[in-house]
Formats: sequence, structure tokens, C-alpha cells
Amino acid sequence: MTDSTSTPTSGRAIITVLGSDRSGIVAAVTTELATHDANILDISQTILQGTFTMTMLVDLASASAPFDRIQEELSALSKELGVQITMQREEVFRFMYRL
Repeated sequence: MTDSTSTPTSGRAIITVLGSDRSGIVAAVTTELATHDANILDISQTILQGTFTMTMLVDLASASAPFDRIQEELSALSKELGVQITMQREEVFRFMYRL
């Protein structure tokens, strides 16, 4: 059995998006990530009674900008789109939400 805590997570981040559904949210977030060469490893999205939610696992190891800069740009994008966008390092996310 593999221990998930031993899996290297360096350079990976979890991005969550939450807000009222509207067209263009996925396109805007993925375009922002693409401009920095971030690699989307996994993505899940759903719409529940008009509320859009998306969770992404991204690899930033080869990104053209540091974590903090990408995080700031996603924060600015969240204001523009009127949704909440949160980016956390995978290690922090897993620590905060461990069972």
C-alpha cells in the first residue's frame, strides 16, 4: 500500500473556483494558467442549481512564473469574473483537509 504523504508534490497546486455560473469561467482560468505554462493534471467541475464549482490539480514545476505571481493574477481574475478563485500548494491543501 502506498502512503499518499510520501508522494512528491513539489510544484503542484490545487485551484478551486466557486461562484455563479456564467460562460467563460473555464476558458478564462485555463487561459491564465496556459500563459504561464502551467500543466493541468486533473480537473473536475460541476454546476449545482446555478452555482459553478471547479477543482484543478496543476503542475507548476515548469511554469514561467513563480507560485505567488500566478496566485496574484488568479486573484485579479477572480474579481474580473465575479467568482472566488483560490490557489494553494498541494501540501498545504492536503494538510488542511486531511481526514
